[in-house]
Amino acid sequence: MTSNSELDSIQLNFSSSDLLLLNLALALIMYGVALDLRFEDFKYLVKNPKGFILGIFSQFLLLPFLTWCLVLIMKPPPSVALGMFLVAACPGGNVSNFLTSLARGNTALSVSLTGFSSILCIISTPLNFALWAGFYAPTSNLLRDISLNYTEAFTTVALILGLPLLLGIITHKYAPVFAEKASKILKPLSILIFAAFIVIAFAGNFDLFTKYISLIFLWVLAHNFVALGSGFLTGKIFKLPLADVKTMTIETGIQNSGLGLVLIFTYFDGLGGMAIITAWWGIWHLISGMCIASLWKLKV
Repeated sequence: MTSNSELDSIQLNFSSSDLLLLNLALALIMYGVALDLRFEDFKYLVKNPKGFILGIFSQFLLLPFLTWCLVLIMKPPPSVALGMFLVAACPGGNVSNFLTSLARGNTALSVSLTGFSSILCIISTPLNFALWAGFYAPTSNLLRDISLNYTEAFTTVALILGLPLLLGIITHKYAPVFAEKASKILKPLSILIFAAFIVIAFAGNFDLFTKYISLIFLWVLAHNFVALGSGFLTGKIFKLPLADVKTMTIETGIQNSGLGLVLIFTYFDGLGGMAIITAWWGIWHLISGMCIASLWKLKV
């Protein structure tokens, strides 16, 4: 059995050029998502507030809280727990709109939540991460040792998510024909790009991944189950239409682990437990999300 201190002390190999590529890829992915957004889309939130409010509650409040509960129960190594808190603090993943459409969910709600959460996360991701990691003594101690600069973290999130989102919406408004054509290319390309930099992370650290994957897999499986379940149960408890329940499940269960990796390699020097669990999240949530969306498509 691997000791906790061993996982906490390992560092993943990820060069500055790899990090630059990761930042550019994530910005391009967000730009591609935003090409389908219009300023008018946010009016949907005013006309249909229940599903939107519950979506924000499930993703930004309930999931971090349940992650904290899961950490208390499972007691993973501090670096792994830190990665779990970071994943829970990230906004929805870039493929959530595609999976919602595949599942025959409420695509308008999904798009609205993606757009709003990508703006909100500029503030909420660093704050949520610091808050819940601070509530767990082992991660709180680790954060003090690292001395994370939260102002720089805010700026990083704004540049790689907020700015591309704004540019995508402006492009849609002033160059709609280009936006439509570019969106058709960037949507499938974004999935390939995300998969590519996950592969890059794995390739440079293959021995570490194979050594720890048996442990990491169980932690990610449990965490992703909690994320999907929190969205599903929230929708069911508040009696949302089935299409909205599907959207809530996917939006909460598909996290932007790419953003998590950027923050880890920028501010945590590729801290092993954090990076491994976040990278595996990036793979596993695509598998679980695709399975759930396909089952819903066949059922309804």
